[in-house]
Amino acid sequence: MSYFNNIGKINYEGPKSTNPYAFKFYNPEEIVGGKTMEEYLRFGVAYWHTFVADGSDPFGVGTMQRPWDQYEGMDLAKARLEAAFEFFEKLNVPYFCFHDVDIAPEGNSLRETYKNLDTIVALMKDYMKDSKTKLLWNTANNFTNPRFIHGAASSNHADVFAYSAAKVKKGLDIAKELGAENYVFWGGREGYETLLNTDMKLELDNLGRFFHMAVDYAKEIDFDGQFLIEPKPKEPTTHQYDFDVASGYAFLQNYDLQDHFKFNIEANHATLAGHTFEHELHYARIHGMLGSVDANQGHPLLGWDTDEFPTDLYSTTLAMYEIIKNGGLGKGGLNFDAKVRRGSFEPEDLFHAHIAGMDGFAVGLKVAQKLVDDKVLDDVIEDRYSSYREGIGLDIVQGKADFHQLEEYALGLKDIQHQSGRLEKIKATINQYLLTAFAGE
Repeated sequence: MSYFNNIGKINYEGPKSTNPYAFKFYNPEEIVGGKTMEEYLRFGVAYWHTFVADGSDPFGVGTMQRPWDQYEGMDLAKARLEAAFEFFEKLNVPYFCFHDVDIAPEGNSLRETYKNLDTIVALMKDYMKDSKTKLLWNTANNFTNPRFIHGAASSNHADVFAYSAAKVKKGLDIAKELGAENYVFWGGREGYETLLNTDMKLELDNLGRFFHMAVDYAKEIDFDGQFLIEPKPKEPTTHQYDFDVASGYAFLQNYDLQDHFKFNIEANHATLAGHTFEHELHYARIHGMLGSVDANQGHPLLGWDTDEFPTDLYSTTLAMYEIIKNGGLGKGGLNFDAKVRRGSFEPEDLFHAHIAGMDGFAVGLKVAQKLVDDKVLDDVIEDRYSSYREGIGLDIVQGKADFHQLEEYALGLKDIQHQSGRLEKIKATINQYLLTAFAGE
């Protein structure tokens, strides 16, 4: 059965194309920075937003019109799977991602849930044999069901900790079977509502224990995928333990987990934490912890996780600058953890949204590569910190200076000659690169 009858394969047609079902800037075969766009960008489709989300929000029921929604239960799961691989093929996307409950419904018991998962995973494995699309990562949904009302691995109840561990164990088995390149931990309810009834030390210690158990089990089954933690500061909890990359990195170091994990960074989560997307990418990069990306954007006028498709070219350019500086994403990728707007309810809107996002990051890749090649920002930064390459500055960097030497030096200073940061000039230069990147096409 076809679920997208009126839509063919999405091809690259160039910036002058007026075909809404064509890429204008994403040419998967084009070489940028020594790799094809497809190899560099490693796009992935999020199963939950694309095939499961119904468009409901706190103020209204679902609006999405999906041809597979005529089914229920396992029949619905099988129809979604069929629709998903039709979508992957027509979009020509190399990866997809899912939570366990996205692909199969929970049963009346954990055993029944396992049985449902086994059925769909077997079918998924068959689809993957004939498809170029691979599994970027999977994860366990340990936040939706009421059993996780007080958290999962950080729950106050040991039974919930055990149940969460069982779900992750099954998730790792699935990751191994399907050849996932990563496994993600998003602590949707790993946090607290109030300190008045929370033993934070115990909860953090239990999280550390949980992650070590996952590391041990991955070794036991020879799963060689990269473990990823996805930070988020709030919503649904008042304060989540994986607040941002900095706090997450401190947690990993404290529990001796830094060699086993990297970060899956989501743009909208960065802004909710009060950071820019590029800040989180940069912090992870300079500490060798940048693993993968959830590509979306938030709404500047809304203070929650709106998960919009990324169309801000300035943001995609600065994001790709960090990714290029990182040498790419390794086993990671750009997963569209993004959903169409509630008013974009027709099935073809799923294609329009992904085309927009893929084109947006293709532009970002080409502009960022040009900025890197021309050393635009490198030269700015090198000049700005030039005082640390000679004299007292070099002594500071090399660890040769102490307070006595610095005091003696400072007492001899007369005027400190600052130079302008020239932020406006820098931004104008980036705009120039953005506006001229495709001038000849």
